[in-house]
Amino acid sequence: MSLKCTSCGRAPDAAARDYRCAVCGSMLDLAGPLHFDPGQITASGHGLWRYRHTFPLPPAAQPVTLGEGGTPLVAAQLDAGGPVVHFKLESLNPTGSYKDRGTAVLLSWLQSQGITAAVEDSSGNAGASFAAYAARAGVRARIFAPAYAAAAKLAQMEMYGAEVVRVPGPRSHASEAVVQAARAGAYYASHVFNPVGLAGLATIAYELVEQLGGAPGTVLMPVGQGSLLLALHRGFLALQAAGCIAQLPQLVGVQAEACAPLWACFHHGPEGLGFVSEGETLAEGVRIRHPLRGDAVLAAVHASGGQVLAATEAQIETGRRMLAQLGFFVEPTSALVWPALRQLLASGAAQPVVAVLTGHGLKSAVA
Repeated sequence: MSLKCTSCGRAPDAAARDYRCAVCGSMLDLAGPLHFDPGQITASGHGLWRYRHTFPLPPAAQPVTLGEGGTPLVAAQLDAGGPVVHFKLESLNPTGSYKDRGTAVLLSWLQSQGITAAVEDSSGNAGASFAAYAARAGVRARIFAPAYAAAAKLAQMEMYGAEVVRVPGPRSHASEAVVQAARAGAYYASHVFNPVGLAGLATIAYELVEQLGGAPGTVLMPVGQGSLLLALHRGFLALQAAGCIAQLPQLVGVQAEACAPLWACFHHGPEGLGFVSEGETLAEGVRIRHPLRGDAVLAAVHASGGQVLAATEAQIETGRRMLAQLGFFVEPTSALVWPALRQLLASGAAQPVVAVLTGHGLKSAVA
């Protein structure tokens, strides 16, 4: 895997296993764009490993897989006689969220590097996914999670055999705790800092084009760190470069008003961050005050002609109930898409419209 620093452009020392640039401290990223070749898609089989040629893995790397990817795309009408919306059911991945796509590729890379123990930080879904795939790969996992995280998600991590460190306070305290562990010598297998998992998330774009028979017009999804939106943009760019689609879909990220830094920056510029707090929200999966790849995420939104929207707590709860009426039982974070869909359809969103349902409802409290 070839990496580079996003600021100074230096390639990291592979032997050092740094999670960020050792020279300037900036984020690392893949050294080049994703490459998609329709002729290299595996004709047989199921799931994201059909697109193995797009992953930045050593040729000899063995897939660490639980059957992730290949999720259904289900059409539904929000109202009788209304326009059709296509729901991508990422909640049906092995651990109940879209995170499995990135984790499968990340753990395959870790295993190929001989890494046998690693730490991670997560408010829930990423940690549960990391714990499951670490168990599959034989990697000892220690996960720093905010103490307020959903009990079902913490129990899921522990059931897979991970050591879970519950960190009091806001989500940012868990991030600070894992950095301290990394400084003490632990390998930090971050789903945000390590960019290899983005190639796994990008497979959603490939599947959507196959399932729709062409490019979507609009794709909307919840965003916290924004890795999903960034990965989808890169996936659609790879499809466009390969001649598989002519135009990029508009990408729409949705945040909770209680913690909406990307929304604030999109609408008010950098000064908008001054009004952002890490407020409590039902959508705990997007409670991120300082998205680490925020600039790249916003650049992807602008390049696609998309936007960032925000939802109130009442809208999130209403959205969860209304999605359930359509047969989709999702966690509150996924329900962010409901009010955004209402707004976009009323304003004439580019068709076809796809909403990504990121996490299963069984991962959070019903009441």
